[in-house]
Amino acid sequence: MNNLYAPWRGEYVSKDTPNKNTKENNCVFCEYAKNNTTNKSYILKRFDDFFVVMNTYPYAVGHFMIIPNEHIGDISDLDSEIFAKMSLVAQKGVALLKDAINAHGVNIGINLGECAGAGIAEHLHIHLVPRWKNDTNFMPMIAKNRVYSKDFDEVYKTLLNKVDNYF
Repeated sequence: MNNLYAPWRGEYVSKDTPNKNTKENNCVFCEYAKNNTTNKSYILKRFDDFFVVMNTYPYAVGHFMIIPNEHIGDISDLDSEIFAKMSLVAQKGVALLKDAINAHGVNIGINLGECAGAGIAEHLHIHLVPRWKNDTNFMPMIAKNRVYSKDFDEVYKTLLNKVDNYF
């Protein structure tokens, strides 16, 4: 791959762009944090300062997120103790995914900002995406569709039944 240096573009790419939604009352994750139901919102586990929820628009079946209750978009604003606890849950979440749904691997990620890929940039969240050998195919690129090999609700029930063994 060749590199093209274009320093004149620096001013353009570093312009400030406002977040689409900076108010807590418009944030779906804040609604999850306030809502005490489990099944309808696909909550797997609640902690004092954060919760674990299935991603209803998953990259792969079993994809879940760890989300602080507080409406924070920048990781540097998150309390270090809360982040440490969330990280421990992420670590144990890998074992949960491998055990409960036989994931061969797991992608863990935090997209900080809209330009980094965050769909909800104003509320920090950690993704855990289970992966299997040969789980990618041409469908997302060609047909703009994802193929899930397992039923979402069944995977939720499976994870929910085992989640207390891990965290």
